[in-house]
Amino acid sequence: MTAERKRDGRAHGDFPPFHHPAMLVATVLGVGRIPVASGTFGSLAALPLGWAIANWGGPMALVAAAIATCLAGALAASRIVGRDGDADPGFIVVDEVAGQLLALAFVPQEWWAWAIAFAAFRATDILKPFPAGWCDRNIGGGIGVMADDMVAGVQAGAATLALCHFAPVGETLRALGG
Repeated sequence: MTAERKRDGRAHGDFPPFHHPAMLVATVLGVGRIPVASGTFGSLAALPLGWAIANWGGPMALVAAAIATCLAGALAASRIVGRDGDADPGFIVVDEVAGQLLALAFVPQEWWAWAIAFAAFRATDILKPFPAGWCDRNIGGGIGVMADDMVAGVQAGAATLALCHFAPVGETLRALGG
């Protein structure tokens, strides 16, 4: 039985090989191939990268890195999406890296703030509150893969910033010896 061919001559599910630059970017050097919770592992991969970027250039460098990652991710994802009928295959995790970097740009570079930003980003990425959910449903292609996660990054960052500002999280942890 032959696979149904699309207009570009590839069979459904016929992705570029792993070593192809688009796959390396989209999977963040293979992180997306982890069989369970690949999005969570993609977000985790952003943390040490984000820490290094924040040490080097602060929050604006994180924003710049998120934008650059978003652009590279949109190009890579556009080479991949739709080939298996899935608008956003789970193995593409570059969107999680970009969104997580953006969420981290909102908060102080403290372990507890980054832990909250990580949890908030995972929650907003999974639950997709408006407008992230709207982006997920209505924007296609590589841009669509990235858009909902960038919006989720802003939502998570803003929520974490509000929590850090209005709830004495940092002071409480410092008082407890954290």
